[in-house]
Amino acid sequence: MPQDSLRELYIDELRDLYNAETQLVKALPKMAKAASNQELRQAFEEHLRQTSGHVTRLEQIFEELGEKPSGKKCIAMEGLVKEGSELISEDYPEPVLDAGMIGAAQRVEHYEIAAYGTVRSFAEVLGESEQASLLEETLNEEKKADETLSQISEQVNPAAAEGEEAEQETRMEMAGRGQGQRKTKSKRAA
Repeated sequence: MPQDSLRELYIDELRDLYNAETQLVKALPKMAKAASNQELRQAFEEHLRQTSGHVTRLEQIFEELGEKPSGKKCIAMEGLVKEGSELISEDYPEPVLDAGMIGAAQRVEHYEIAAYGTVRSFAEVLGESEQASLLEETLNEEKKADETLSQISEQVNPAAAEGEEAEQETRMEMAGRGQGQRKTKSKRAA
């Protein structure tokens, strides 16, 4: 039976978000554990607490709607979480890994900002002002989390770049020594 109403789409989108949030509840502790920057670790831990609250708010909305929150898998969040997990398993130096995790987390936040903005608008149009208010609260927390990650990146990214510069200098020194040794061997051979 085709779904033909905005209310049905609204519920479908809420189910998608519910699954996305429950996936994040599982992923955020892994990200916090992998973070070497204390401020980043704390941001992940704080967002885990908020995400648990997002799940609770969504459950409240489903209860008001007389609907079950389950039944839909958020493929987009599954992909974003998988990318983050793959990044963690790579052998990057700590500051570089932190920079990568910030990028992965911001992609998640941007997805959630778009999704919560959409369902909040649907709730408003459907006359569900209390639900719209709950969704707005979550939307604001997602935006704040994104801002926090941007602020942390201002410290982490230069640290990651410094490590890169030091590594490049070491490679150049090693290459220079190799050339010097080759020149010395060439002179001896002549």
